[in-house]
Amino acid sequence: MMLTRYGFKEWFIMSVVAVAAAGGCWWMQWWWGVAAAGILWLAGVAFFRDPLGRRPATSAPNDMVSPADGKISAVFDVEHHEAIGGPAKVIRIFLSVLDVHVNRFPCDGVVQSVVNTPGRYLDARTAESAKVNENTMMVLTTASGEGIGVRQISGAIARRIVCPVSFGAKARRGHRYGMIKFGSTTELILPRPSDVQAHVSVGQRVTGGVTILATLNSPK
Repeated sequence: MMLTRYGFKEWFIMSVVAVAAAGGCWWMQWWWGVAAAGILWLAGVAFFRDPLGRRPATSAPNDMVSPADGKISAVFDVEHHEAIGGPAKVIRIFLSVLDVHVNRFPCDGVVQSVVNTPGRYLDARTAESAKVNENTMMVLTTASGEGIGVRQISGAIARRIVCPVSFGAKARRGHRYGMIKFGSTTELILPRPSDVQAHVSVGQRVTGGVTILATLNSPK
Protein backbone atom coordinates (compact mmCIF):
# COMPACT_ATOMS: atom_id res chain seq x y z
CA MET A 1 0.00 0.00 0.00
CA MET A 2 1.27 3.47 -0.84
CA LEU A 3 -0.13 7.00 -1.28
CA THR A 4 -1.00 8.22 -4.75
CA ARG A 5 1.09 10.99 -6.25
CA TYR A 6 -2.15 12.61 -7.45
CA GLY A 7 -2.88 13.61 -3.85
CA PHE A 8 0.60 14.77 -2.84
CA LYS A 9 -0.48 18.35 -2.06
CA GLU A 10 -3.44 17.28 0.06
CA TRP A 11 -1.77 14.59 2.14
CA PHE A 12 1.33 16.77 2.63
CA ILE A 13 -0.82 19.62 3.98
CA MET A 14 -2.77 17.20 6.19
CA SER A 15 0.49 15.85 7.59
CA VAL A 16 1.84 19.31 8.41
CA VAL A 17 -1.43 20.35 10.08
CA ALA A 18 -1.67 17.08 12.03
CA VAL A 19 1.91 17.36 13.31
CA ALA A 20 1.36 20.98 14.36
CA ALA A 21 -1.92 20.14 16.10
CA ALA A 22 -0.49 17.07 17.84
CA GLY A 23 2.56 19.06 18.91
CA GLY A 24 0.41 21.78 20.41
CA CYS A 25 -1.75 19.27 22.24
CA TRP A 26 1.34 17.45 23.50
CA TRP A 27 2.76 20.70 24.91
CA MET A 28 -0.58 21.40 26.62
CA GLN A 29 -0.73 17.77 27.79
CA TRP A 30 -4.05 17.28 26.04
CA TRP A 31 -3.48 13.63 25.28
CA TRP A 32 -6.96 13.23 23.82
CA GLY A 33 -6.05 15.94 21.30
CA VAL A 34 -2.91 14.08 20.25
CA ALA A 35 -4.95 10.92 19.71
CA ALA A 36 -7.65 12.84 17.79
CA ALA A 37 -5.06 14.47 15.52
CA GLY A 38 -3.56 11.06 14.76
CA ILE A 39 -6.93 9.49 13.98
CA LEU A 40 -7.99 12.37 11.73
CA TRP A 41 -4.65 12.22 9.91
CA LEU A 42 -5.05 8.50 9.28
CA ALA A 43 -8.60 8.99 8.01
CA GLY A 44 -7.58 11.78 5.64
CA VAL A 45 -4.47 10.10 4.29
CA ALA A 46 -6.35 6.80 3.82
CA PHE A 47 -8.44 8.48 1.13
CA PHE A 48 -5.31 8.84 -1.01
CA ARG A 49 -4.20 5.24 -0.62
CA ASP A 50 -3.07 3.42 -3.75
CA PRO A 51 -2.96 -0.40 -3.39
CA LEU A 52 0.02 -2.15 -4.93
CA GLY A 53 0.13 -5.43 -6.83
CA ARG A 54 -3.19 -5.23 -8.65
CA ARG A 55 -3.42 -7.32 -11.82
CA PRO A 56 -6.30 -7.54 -14.30
CA ALA A 57 -8.35 -10.73 -13.93
CA THR A 58 -8.07 -11.26 -17.68
CA SER A 59 -5.62 -11.17 -20.56
CA ALA A 60 -8.24 -11.33 -23.33
CA PRO A 61 -8.07 -8.15 -25.45
CA ASN A 62 -11.88 -7.81 -25.67
CA ASP A 63 -12.39 -7.88 -21.88
CA MET A 64 -12.79 -4.53 -20.10
CA VAL A 65 -11.72 -4.21 -16.47
CA SER A 66 -13.17 -1.75 -14.02
CA PRO A 67 -11.72 1.78 -14.23
CA ALA A 68 -12.55 2.36 -10.54
CA ASP A 69 -13.22 0.81 -7.16
CA GLY A 70 -16.79 1.05 -5.92
CA LYS A 71 -20.31 -0.24 -6.44
CA ILE A 72 -22.14 -0.67 -9.75
CA SER A 73 -24.97 1.89 -9.71
CA ALA A 74 -26.32 1.46 -13.26
CA VAL A 75 -25.98 -0.65 -16.41
CA PHE A 76 -27.93 0.62 -19.41
CA ASP A 77 -27.96 1.22 -23.18
CA VAL A 78 -28.30 4.58 -24.95
CA GLU A 79 -29.18 5.22 -28.57
CA HIS A 80 -26.38 7.78 -28.95
CA HIS A 81 -23.38 8.67 -26.80
CA GLU A 82 -20.96 11.47 -27.65
CA ALA A 83 -17.93 9.39 -26.67
CA ILE A 84 -18.82 6.70 -29.19
CA GLY A 85 -20.72 8.67 -31.80
CA GLY A 86 -23.52 6.12 -31.77
CA PRO A 87 -25.30 3.49 -29.64
CA ALA A 88 -23.46 2.53 -26.45
CA LYS A 89 -23.66 0.52 -23.25
CA VAL A 90 -22.87 2.46 -20.10
CA ILE A 91 -21.65 0.85 -16.89
CA ARG A 92 -21.66 3.32 -14.00
CA ILE A 93 -19.66 2.95 -10.78
CA PHE A 94 -20.31 4.93 -7.60
CA LEU A 95 -17.30 5.65 -5.38
CA SER A 96 -17.94 6.50 -1.74
CA VAL A 97 -15.40 8.40 0.35
CA LEU A 98 -14.24 5.03 1.73
CA ASP A 99 -13.27 3.64 -1.69
CA VAL A 100 -9.89 3.89 -3.42
CA HIS A 101 -10.25 6.84 -5.81
CA VAL A 102 -7.41 6.16 -8.24
CA ASN A 103 -8.72 5.52 -11.77
CA ARG A 104 -7.29 2.86 -14.11
CA PHE A 105 -7.41 2.16 -17.83
CA PRO A 106 -10.03 -0.50 -18.71
CA CYS A 107 -8.08 -1.78 -21.73
CA ASP A 108 -5.00 -1.29 -23.89
CA GLY A 109 -5.18 1.50 -26.42
CA VAL A 110 -4.21 5.03 -27.37
CA VAL A 111 -5.78 8.18 -25.92
CA GLN A 112 -7.82 9.80 -28.66
CA SER A 113 -9.25 12.71 -26.66
CA VAL A 114 -9.70 14.14 -23.17
CA VAL A 115 -12.46 16.72 -22.72
CA ASN A 116 -13.45 18.43 -19.48
CA THR A 117 -17.01 19.76 -19.22
CA PRO A 118 -17.86 22.23 -16.41
CA GLY A 119 -21.09 21.61 -14.53
CA ARG A 120 -22.82 21.33 -11.19
CA TYR A 121 -21.82 19.41 -8.04
CA LEU A 122 -24.86 17.36 -7.10
CA ASP A 123 -24.64 14.35 -4.78
CA ALA A 124 -22.92 11.56 -6.78
CA ARG A 125 -25.49 9.05 -5.48
CA THR A 126 -28.23 10.60 -7.61
CA ALA A 127 -28.82 9.65 -11.26
CA GLU A 128 -29.18 13.34 -12.16
CA SER A 129 -25.58 14.04 -11.10
CA ALA A 130 -24.24 11.94 -13.97
CA LYS A 131 -26.06 14.22 -16.40
CA VAL A 132 -25.24 17.67 -15.06
CA ASN A 133 -22.10 17.48 -12.89
CA GLU A 134 -18.63 18.53 -13.98
CA ASN A 135 -16.95 15.64 -15.77
CA THR A 136 -13.94 14.62 -17.82
CA MET A 137 -14.44 12.31 -20.78
CA MET A 138 -11.50 10.28 -22.07
CA VAL A 139 -11.80 8.26 -25.27
CA LEU A 140 -9.38 5.42 -26.05
CA THR A 141 -8.86 3.77 -29.42
CA THR A 142 -8.10 0.05 -29.21
CA ALA A 143 -5.86 -1.93 -31.57
CA SER A 144 -8.97 -2.95 -33.50
CA GLY A 145 -10.00 0.67 -33.96
CA GLU A 146 -12.86 0.64 -31.46
CA GLY A 147 -13.60 3.76 -29.41
CA ILE A 148 -13.92 3.17 -25.65
CA GLY A 149 -15.04 5.94 -23.31
CA VAL A 150 -14.24 6.48 -19.64
CA ARG A 151 -15.91 9.37 -17.84
CA GLN A 152 -14.90 10.78 -14.45
CA ILE A 153 -17.81 12.62 -12.80
CA SER A 154 -17.51 14.92 -9.80
CA GLY A 155 -19.82 14.85 -6.78
CA ALA A 156 -21.05 17.18 -4.05
CA ILE A 157 -17.76 16.84 -2.15
CA ALA A 158 -15.47 15.78 -5.00
CA ARG A 159 -14.67 18.94 -6.88
CA ARG A 160 -11.37 18.13 -8.48
CA ILE A 161 -10.94 15.64 -11.29
CA VAL A 162 -7.35 14.63 -12.03
CA CYS A 163 -6.67 13.29 -15.54
CA PRO A 164 -3.05 14.07 -16.52
CA VAL A 165 -3.13 12.30 -19.89
CA SER A 166 -3.23 13.79 -23.38
CA PHE A 167 -3.80 12.89 -27.00
CA GLY A 168 -1.58 10.08 -28.22
CA ALA A 169 -0.70 8.70 -24.78
CA LYS A 170 -0.53 4.91 -24.59
CA ALA A 171 -2.99 3.18 -22.28
CA ARG A 172 -2.27 -0.17 -20.63
CA ARG A 173 -5.07 -2.11 -19.02
CA GLY A 174 -5.06 -1.78 -15.24
CA HIS A 175 -2.51 1.05 -15.14
CA ARG A 176 -3.28 4.24 -13.24
CA TYR A 177 -4.23 7.38 -15.14
CA GLY A 178 -5.84 9.77 -12.62
CA MET A 179 -8.29 10.10 -9.76
CA ILE A 180 -11.35 11.97 -8.51
CA LYS A 181 -10.92 13.49 -5.08
CA PHE A 182 -13.59 12.36 -2.58
CA GLY A 183 -17.06 10.89 -3.44
CA SER A 184 -17.68 10.57 -7.17
CA THR A 185 -18.74 8.43 -10.14
CA THR A 186 -16.88 6.76 -13.01
CA GLU A 187 -18.47 5.42 -16.20
CA LEU A 188 -17.27 2.91 -18.79
CA ILE A 189 -18.85 3.50 -22.21
CA LEU A 190 -18.70 0.74 -24.81
CA PRO A 191 -19.81 0.73 -28.48
CA ARG A 192 -22.12 -1.81 -30.16
CA PRO A 193 -24.24 -2.54 -27.05
CA SER A 194 -25.81 -5.61 -28.68
CA ASP A 195 -22.33 -7.16 -28.81
CA VAL A 196 -21.42 -6.28 -25.22
CA GLN A 197 -21.65 -9.01 -22.59
CA ALA A 198 -21.90 -7.37 -19.17
CA HIS A 199 -20.43 -9.41 -16.31
CA VAL A 200 -21.68 -7.19 -13.47
CA SER A 201 -25.03 -6.06 -12.11
CA VAL A 202 -26.34 -3.16 -10.04
CA GLY A 203 -25.21 -3.32 -6.42
CA GLN A 204 -22.11 -5.42 -7.11
CA ARG A 205 -18.79 -4.21 -5.73
CA VAL A 206 -15.87 -4.00 -8.16
CA THR A 207 -12.12 -3.49 -7.88
CA GLY A 208 -10.37 -1.01 -10.15
CA GLY A 209 -7.95 -2.56 -12.60
CA VAL A 210 -9.02 -6.09 -11.65
CA THR A 211 -12.74 -6.88 -11.99
CA ILE A 212 -13.96 -7.69 -15.51
CA LEU A 213 -16.95 -5.43 -16.20
CA ALA A 214 -17.77 -6.54 -19.74
CA THR A 215 -16.63 -8.27 -22.92
CA LEU A 216 -16.88 -6.45 -26.23
CA ASN A 217 -17.51 -9.30 -28.67
CA SER A 218 -16.74 -9.16 -32.39
CA PRO A 219 -19.60 -7.85 -34.58
CA LYS A 220 -22.14 -10.54 -35.43
